[in-house]
Amino acid sequence: MIIAHLNGVELNYEVHGNAGPWVALMPGGRRGLDEIRSLAQRIAAAGYRVLTQDRRNCGASEVSIDGRGAEHEIWADDLHALLKSLDALPAYVGGCSSGCRLSIDFALRYPQAVRGLLLWRVTGGAFAVKRLCEKYFGEYLRAAKAGGMPAVAETEHFRELIAARPQNRDKLLAINPQTFIAAMSAWETSFRAGVDQPVIGASEAQLKSITAPACIVPGNDKTHPAAAADTLARLMPNATLHPLMGPDVDLDVDPPANWDAREADLAAILIAGLARMRS
Repeated sequence: MIIAHLNGVELNYEVHGNAGPWVALMPGGRRGLDEIRSLAQRIAAAGYRVLTQDRRNCGASEVSIDGRGAEHEIWADDLHALLKSLDALPAYVGGCSSGCRLSIDFALRYPQAVRGLLLWRVTGGAFAVKRLCEKYFGEYLRAAKAGGMPAVAETEHFRELIAARPQNRDKLLAINPQTFIAAMSAWETSFRAGVDQPVIGASEAQLKSITAPACIVPGNDKTHPAAAADTLARLMPNATLHPLMGPDVDLDVDPPANWDAREADLAAILIAGLARMRS
């Protein structure tokens, strides 16, 4: 475990590979870096230094909930600070689902810091907004309103954060419940704005402004519909689309095992995308 002290929080991270261009990869949801380690190792083996991290409120990093900005914006700022501390800028940045949103926002906030984007399982549409608002915010708002911060600490996600980093329990319990509710509500409001956006987290004009090259792999379910990736590739001026999983399945989320089974193929697409960006 390597800990960086940045932007007022402690962030756990790993680096795979000892030489080559820097690549930062982020998992989806609020999942930890364990979810993306194997993919990072495959890309590192192709000649890259690959950074993965537990974002704040994920994995073994520190709990910090204040409601400022959108959650993916805070994560993008943290990633920029971490890459800067490693003298790793500019870098190729990418991720899955929420990691994709983070990467897009990174390109918008720090255009000079990004060499290219690797984006897969893009989220978009009303179904995704409704489902993810409940998953990311609704459960915790109800817990805080019903039982304060001790109830929040007993939810599955925060139990996992406490298990990975025991100090998170005291940090979480020290938060005023009303502060927590206000912060989560602000994040939820920001996220709901995505229902009117081409992909969650960015407007059409913003996407058209991203000049960095991008390699996009569509998702294949109701939360990550292929149409969202198609739209993203159409709007971003230097994007290429690389289908992997076939037509959308009629599921909220395609089971992770199905994507895990295609990890080598995904890695090959991303490595080829990096090679094109470097040529």
